[in-house]
Amino acid sequence: MARLIRTEKEVEGRFEEVWIVVEEDPLEQWPEGPLEVVGRPAPRKDGPERVRGEARYTADLRLPGMLQAAVLRSPHAHAKVRRIDLAPALALPGVRAAIGPGEAHGLEEEAGFAGAAVAAVAADTFAQARAAVKAIDVEWEELEVVLDPDDAVKREQLTAEPRTYERGDVDKAFADADVVVEGTYRTQTVLHNSMETHQAICEWQGDTLHVYISTQFIWGIRQAVAQTLDLPEDKVRVVCEFMGGGFGSKNGPDEYTFVAAELAKRTGRPVRCALTRREENTSAGNRNATIQRLRAGARGDGTIVAFEGEFRNSVGWSGWNASTEGPMRMLYDCENVRSVTYGAKLNTPPMKAFRAPGFVEGTFGLECLVDELAAKLDVDPLELRRRNYAASNEGTPFSSKNLEDCYRMAEPHWERRHEVRSRSDAVWKRGVGMASQIWYGGGGPPSYAWVRLGSDGRATVITAMQDIGTGTRTAMAQIAAEELGIPLEHVDVALGDSARGPYASISAGSSTLPSMGPAVRAAAADAREQVEDIAEQRGLPADTPLQEIVAVLEESQILGKGARGPNPTGMSVLTFGVHVVEVAVDVETGEVNVERVAAIHDVGRIVNPLGASSQVEGGVIQGIGHTLSEERLLDPESGRILTTSLDSYRMPTIADVPEIICEFVDRPDEHLTNLGSKGLGEPPIVPIAAAIANAIRDATGAEVHELPISREEMLRALREAEERAREKEKRGAPAAV
Repeated sequence: MARLIRTEKEVEGRFEEVWIVVEEDPLEQWPEGPLEVVGRPAPRKDGPERVRGEARYTADLRLPGMLQAAVLRSPHAHAKVRRIDLAPALALPGVRAAIGPGEAHGLEEEAGFAGAAVAAVAADTFAQARAAVKAIDVEWEELEVVLDPDDAVKREQLTAEPRTYERGDVDKAFADADVVVEGTYRTQTVLHNSMETHQAICEWQGDTLHVYISTQFIWGIRQAVAQTLDLPEDKVRVVCEFMGGGFGSKNGPDEYTFVAAELAKRTGRPVRCALTRREENTSAGNRNATIQRLRAGARGDGTIVAFEGEFRNSVGWSGWNASTEGPMRMLYDCENVRSVTYGAKLNTPPMKAFRAPGFVEGTFGLECLVDELAAKLDVDPLELRRRNYAASNEGTPFSSKNLEDCYRMAEPHWERRHEVRSRSDAVWKRGVGMASQIWYGGGGPPSYAWVRLGSDGRATVITAMQDIGTGTRTAMAQIAAEELGIPLEHVDVALGDSARGPYASISAGSSTLPSMGPAVRAAAADAREQVEDIAEQRGLPADTPLQEIVAVLEESQILGKGARGPNPTGMSVLTFGVHVVEVAVDVETGEVNVERVAAIHDVGRIVNPLGASSQVEGGVIQGIGHTLSEERLLDPESGRILTTSLDSYRMPTIADVPEIICEFVDRPDEHLTNLGSKGLGEPPIVPIAAAIANAIRDATGAEVHELPISREEMLRALREAEERAREKEKRGAPAAV
């Protein structure tokens, strides 16, 4: 029976209360451990399509009569259009339409960053469109540029009011602490670099707008486009069958979608607006830089008594102020915590969610600080984390937490540190570091699915979700196959079209599997119950194979439907984990090699161990790039982006990939839905930077406080370590090894 409920929904750490309609979910969770299909490794169902080049991405679509759009973008970090003339562009061959500031959502008269969209042109070819953009006659009025987050905070130039938090008596706790450590930690701006660039094709069919788009949220695009264009939502169809990378940057429609929609309306033809690779670096969004000024206090027995942090997020011209303080508030059992988080509004491209936004940055600062605290207390870093284990989230019980099991599973990897250090020589110093992980991943309603079952015993899961490359399509097929009791190869999954399936959740915030999986299982259970009714009516034994029962259907079909129920009331749904990393550091050149990563995670039930391991490996590799090499560079005077290509922006290659060991607690969250699964998309990237930095300290004694850990940064940290050692020797203290 359907019921209307008020429940809490979380995406990327942002909470809101919503009214939703859900079906009663009478299903009990499956038993722990591998089942017939669920919990068994399964290759991706769409793998052959992808490797053969048959998968149709938005970038592959070619609609009849389709025009190409190009966008005029500001060359200045802050400027206003004083005068603009589109006539020279319209006069060029092949040009069909041109629009200026205010004529499509996202085309602004005031450009707040270098790369902001101002005008656009549609032409028969992209080359013609680009030539027309260059022909636009525009006069700029340059305005003051603010690039420094400290300067922006001083000016109170913020994206929102500062976010403050406090519990306990922080000042007294620090005054009574036996040991206090503090430090300033900095993280850089990182680019998503989706292989399929941000793009949309818009086509009007009568009064209905069809949007083919590379997106992580079909229904969010539908809603945002309908609201912006003042259309009924049923007059907007959104399609995304395959998507080539997003990492959080493709959650919304952005200006290219509205440019394509307006130009399509004016020309009566479909229009593609796709960002170039250069525009991906200048205009598609980023993981924002941070400055974190942190303090921690502890008693001599290793009990952490106080945390304090001031966090400055370089949000840019737009975006949201991510919870960089989240790990400090939630990871450890500490009664006294105080934080303030500023979102600096700068003349730089916008912040967009990027795989655990805020928590990646905040975990780097916090977990490095905790290791420095362990060193000052002369306590083993793993033991210090155990002594400060949090049994609840600020008094709210966890739906499940198995971080202690992660620590236990990490012990053999942690014990390797003695052998690893012994392989150091005069040039290459080796060490082992660790860091803990906390992040969201419980998902939530609403999400709906249908399961269609025919007389051939084959099933199709139907839902208008998107598989953004994480293997969701395969996991949904496994869940349906398990519930129906049929082979995995007898299940297909139809997705990616808002006109051909029910509402599905966003693929962000590690929410896809825990949101969609329970709905798919409920739909498969509904179909299975109908099959059992048919068997009972025909007097067939209970163990009759499904294929034999449904053979009587002939042209008839069984349609099961299911919905995702609410999250447990009064509980905190989070994921946990720990990484143990081995590194080698060349103390002469500053080169850092990550040689081995053991990643242990607690994310509830694992549906596909093969897919889960792939997610961990991808997160670790992406995290290594964030830690050691990736950085967007700006001209400090003009604010223009200097790293505008993959040649100048160094991402990790296969040569940078270490040995990666993936281990899972694999225990269903007994309070979370009929599946007990949490999301795994983001947890693997959260602790890797801190674990690498802590391994560097273990190897060399150098304290790294800034990302990326370039050779220059590494050599600077080594020089500081040498200076500290000399100071200790002068004071008669033994030098650190």
